[in-house]
Amino acid sequence: MKKKVVVVGSYNTDLTIRSKRIPRPGETILGGSFFQGGGGKGANQAVACARAGAQVSFLARLGTDPLGDAALERLKQDGIATHCIVRDKEYPTGVAFILVDEQGENSIVVASGANARLSPTDIEQAKDEITSAGVLLLQLECPLETVRHAIHLAHQSGTLVILNPAPAEQLNGLCFEKVDILTPNRVEAEKLSGAKLSDDESLIGVAQKILDLGAQNVLITLGPKGAFAASKDAMHLVPAVPVQAIDSTGAGDIFSGSLAAFLAEGKSIDESVKMAMAAASISVTRLGAQSSAPLRANIEQLLSSRSVSK
Repeated sequence: MKKKVVVVGSYNTDLTIRSKRIPRPGETILGGSFFQGGGGKGANQAVACARAGAQVSFLARLGTDPLGDAALERLKQDGIATHCIVRDKEYPTGVAFILVDEQGENSIVVASGANARLSPTDIEQAKDEITSAGVLLLQLECPLETVRHAIHLAHQSGTLVILNPAPAEQLNGLCFEKVDILTPNRVEAEKLSGAKLSDDESLIGVAQKILDLGAQNVLITLGPKGAFAASKDAMHLVPAVPVQAIDSTGAGDIFSGSLAAFLAEGKSIDESVKMAMAAASISVTRLGAQSSAPLRANIEQLLSSRSVSK
């Protein structure tokens, strides 16, 4: 039986320009193409989770502006429950400006807006939603005290806690011992561990340092190389499904959101990671963040076609 996933985090409207390369400081480049869509790490993960087949409830703050209205409509189209979303009358809906080059690499600046006002009080008002969930999924585009309070409530009730520690920052006092799964990328893993990821061998040391913080499991996402899965019992690399990438925006979010969906339906961590890697691989072949999240059928078809064991 599938269990509900609650996602706590941010919603941004993404304003994306795709060009040959990302300009240097003071440089103007002509000839790019423009795309507007839904974004924000929390919303990206919620959409990925819903499209992977989970029942999803999203807790966030939106402005009362037209961008906030459009955000609610997008979320509802994916079947995401929005009754825990707070509309902020003072701050606007968050916005992200994204530059993407021909290799699919990106550069992003975010104006957080209402996301920065998501509070522990908002979390407390949604306490029943969180404590009745099978999985709580969080990121760091809202205040750290808010994230901390949500983790505490979930841990108390036995809800599985997945934390995507992004954007990368020092996380002193975050109570990692209450986090079941951490999903950092390379940069975030280095920040958490205080060590450099220089080669494959260094992955073991970095992963161990993160485990020593208290988390039960660590999944370090490595782009086209896959993900390095580590626990106190075992460590191994889960390879990515090879694809031709055009835009890496949101790939880590697709991984974390899909992972939560598969875990919520009772799949093992290893199986969930393999399926989440396939979802992330599909996402980098598409433009945008939420728009790149694949449906469950897409994920299963890719795994089947590439003969990747599920």
